[in-house]
Amino acid sequence: MIRRRTLLLFAAALAMPSMSDASQPGRITIGAASESGGFPVYGEAFITMMKAVDPTLDFRLVQTREAAESVAMLENGDLDLALVPGEVAQEALGGEGRPGNRLKVVTAVSAMPGMFVVRADSRFHAIAELVGHRIVWNARDSGLARQARAVIDGLGLDPDRDFEAVYTADVGEAAAMVIDGRASALWGAGTRWPGFVKVAMAARGARFVAPDAGEIVCIRQKHAFLLPMTVPAGLYRGQYQPIATVGTWSLMLARAGLQDELGRRLAASLQKAEKTGQLTGHLVQTTARNTLAVVPAQDALQPGVASQYRAAGLIR
Repeated sequence: MIRRRTLLLFAAALAMPSMSDASQPGRITIGAASESGGFPVYGEAFITMMKAVDPTLDFRLVQTREAAESVAMLENGDLDLALVPGEVAQEALGGEGRPGNRLKVVTAVSAMPGMFVVRADSRFHAIAELVGHRIVWNARDSGLARQARAVIDGLGLDPDRDFEAVYTADVGEAAAMVIDGRASALWGAGTRWPGFVKVAMAARGARFVAPDAGEIVCIRQKHAFLLPMTVPAGLYRGQYQPIATVGTWSLMLARAGLQDELGRRLAASLQKAEKTGQLTGHLVQTTARNTLAVVPAQDALQPGVASQYRAAGLIR
């Protein structure tokens, strides 16, 4: 009897995970919509950096069709994290469009200044000159199209009514349409956005068309979540001057119920990467300072992230 009891206890001990194993999260899924062309690239860079800082974390990048799908998968618990454009994040966090759904912010990803790109040999220099012409707005329900819709609405215009609208989820095809003259302009956003790079590197080059100072005032009067932003000079071939425009910040959101300890570890790893100079390239804007500057409110932070920020003395 004693021997049997000992064997049962031994078997139960083998079946139980060790404390160290139990404390480790499973594979962490990150949704990256392919619609913008930039999120999958950022996601790969983020995972590579995280593996260098905390090798015990295991990530898997999941490419979704568009940001709205990423948010829906977060809401359903099918993703742990997702890269989401500012306009879509605004809605998901309870801003314009619908009530909040308990998704939380892990970190700022990057600024998304929006503007049009046209061929350098075209006659277009202002938004008003594009009215009535064929414009590519990206995928219809994408974050880029939503941003464009808000900007154009702030000017009293409508993308479908006042332009010949084209919608496509293929960034490469969208850029090609401008390069070969099938479209007059393409709306895009971000720094070193792939669509802008492709047009700028083509033989005829690129010119960028953004709202002027008066138009920025009008846009922000109607849509205050669109922030004044500047595209630094020299970001694209032939772009010799900084460009003032408006835009939003893309964010990494977490599903409701993500373990607070995991949120804390993500924030701590990002802070360590920043201190050791590992936030380079696509990750350079993924900082705690930027996150606190653009998050709607402190209670929008994932609780574990907020805990780490408090421990670091960044918030109270």
